[in-house]
Amino acid sequence: MKILIPASALLLFVFLGNSVSAQTAKTYGLADTLRGTLTPERTWWDVQRYELSVKPDYNDKSITGSNQIVYKVVGANNGKTRMQIDLQEPLIIDSILYNGKYKLKFEHVGSVWYAHVPAQRLSATNNATIFYHGKVHQAKRAPWDGGFIFTADSLGRPWMTVACQGLGASIWYPNKDHQSDEPDLGASLTMTVPDTLIAVGNGRLVFKKQNNDGTSTYKYNVVNPISNYCIIPYIGKYVNFKEKYAGEKGQLDLNYWVLDYNYSKAKTYMPDQVHKMLKSFEYWFGAYPFYEDGYQLIDASHTGMEHQSAVSYGNWYKFGYRGRDMSGDGWGLKWDFIIIHESGHEWFGNNITSKDLADMWVHEGFTNYSETLFVDYIFGNKAADEYNFGIRKAIRNDGPIIPPYGVNAQGSGDMYPKAGNMLHAIRHGLNNDALFRSILRGLNKTFYHQTVTTKQVEDFVSKKAGFNYSKVFDQYLRVVQIPSFEYYLKDGKAFYRYANCVNGFNLPLTLKKNGVKTLKIIPSENWKEVSLLAGQASLFTKQNIEFMYYLQVENVK
Repeated sequence: MKILIPASALLLFVFLGNSVSAQTAKTYGLADTLRGTLTPERTWWDVQRYELSVKPDYNDKSITGSNQIVYKVVGANNGKTRMQIDLQEPLIIDSILYNGKYKLKFEHVGSVWYAHVPAQRLSATNNATIFYHGKVHQAKRAPWDGGFIFTADSLGRPWMTVACQGLGASIWYPNKDHQSDEPDLGASLTMTVPDTLIAVGNGRLVFKKQNNDGTSTYKYNVVNPISNYCIIPYIGKYVNFKEKYAGEKGQLDLNYWVLDYNYSKAKTYMPDQVHKMLKSFEYWFGAYPFYEDGYQLIDASHTGMEHQSAVSYGNWYKFGYRGRDMSGDGWGLKWDFIIIHESGHEWFGNNITSKDLADMWVHEGFTNYSETLFVDYIFGNKAADEYNFGIRKAIRNDGPIIPPYGVNAQGSGDMYPKAGNMLHAIRHGLNNDALFRSILRGLNKTFYHQTVTTKQVEDFVSKKAGFNYSKVFDQYLRVVQIPSFEYYLKDGKAFYRYANCVNGFNLPLTLKKNGVKTLKIIPSENWKEVSLLAGQASLFTKQNIEFMYYLQVENVK
């Protein structure tokens, strides 16, 4: 059966869609393996810090720069080991300096560069500084295709930034381009730009220097681990306003960087949404994960991205997604989609990061569900249920949410609404919001500033909930069929089972209705039965069950 999705629903993937097209069988080649696999040339060293410097040329659409990679030796290095550095064409590495003393020999295969390194003792900390230049790949439809963005603001003035999730940060600077290895001690970004423009980066400003040659240099720094793709420059005619927010861990520095002509409306618009976001998400997820680096919201030419401590904002100062309701039920027009969604990634995506791109549902599924939790906190349970049900229409079931590992593959865009609906179903089945909240907060505490696998997350949820959800995760993350819930009523009893599902599918259902005693059941593929109390037969309706759970419900008799 062909499912037609309304254009409004497709916006969810037009904006967010790193996987917007229908899933088709793909053959992965050497480039995919080198990009997505932890090769021997990657595993012997662990990134400690990046010291990135860049000078973009707006007119030439090129960049020159360097990145000092501080690393720790964690594996055997016998003098014959090579070091894999990723830098995508057409950028070129000019030289590599080892420990600031002498140059290393290197060669490359496509976008993978190999530096020949000397023998290094285990646990030693060393550094390699890579100098590079060239024309840089430009994004055509940022942030969906990714790359460096050279554009102009509405007054025709230069405006530059980057969006590179999925495509990889090696599209604009050299690094170990694998999500599993974040710089443990943070990173700095130094930007040299025309002195008529302002440069902003992640974290806190270290210094600004006038170069007396028509340029200025800005250095920003983060002290926390950060994903490669989250290190981003913002260059334009920015102005700033700031405030302090009394959060769960104390005073949180909030900085707003907006184009000068947006200043007046931003000052009344942004703080309200940011305060509501922080109040909601600190309640559900725990303290904002990067108090040391602060929180910034920054005008961008594209729709938005979750760049750590420097969130991109391009939602036109409108509620919804640029004035569109993602749910179709009205609740999506009562708050700014980009501020809420992209900031939600500070917990799921930036605090907790998937080791392999294949597990991106950990970022996108939980952050999609953060929208429902925000609606719940601000507008109530009923509104949240309606919002979550409304975004379900965007589910396409065009392919598994988890694709092959080790080849930098991304699964179906269903990692957003389908995974979000799965989490909502788990929550409804638990019927214990205190426990569910403790699971969400526990994830962010247990895996604080860590990279994880989906198995770690799945096992954590099951352990803390006291129920094995492994088959529930299999059903919604690894196959495409919608499970069926079949039932019939007879002689004061309900008979029920699951069908069209993975073996062992066992999603618990809590059925509720005002004035009727709540009923909890755990269906399986075998028929089960339960005696019903007065009024409980009314709980068994297609509309009632499908509203709360992503199932196809059928009364079979």
